[in-house]
Amino acid sequence: MDTDEQGAPGRKPLDRPQTPDELKFYARNYVMLALLAMILFLPFGILAIYFSIQTNEANKCSNWEDAYRNSSRTMWFNMLAIVAFVGIIYILVLVL
Repeated sequence: MDTDEQGAPGRKPLDRPQTPDELKFYARNYVMLALLAMILFLPFGILAIYFSIQTNEANKCSNWEDAYRNSSRTMWFNMLAIVAFVGIIYILVLVL
């Protein structure tokens, strides 16, 4: 089986414009929240940016399963970054 048929990374965008029906399936990439996550807690923020980019690439290829999976991962890393930042601030306030 060819890797392109499996939806592996590195798949090329479509040679044609996407139809309006395909555009309705676009998964959210949460790029602005990922940038905020990168500012708040760098390790999780970098992962959030990575999965946000992967979401965009999957959307362009109409690979909806990967797009939604990466979108979910982006949101998880965004939330982890925010919780880690709040936890660090909370600990610093208790110590100081």
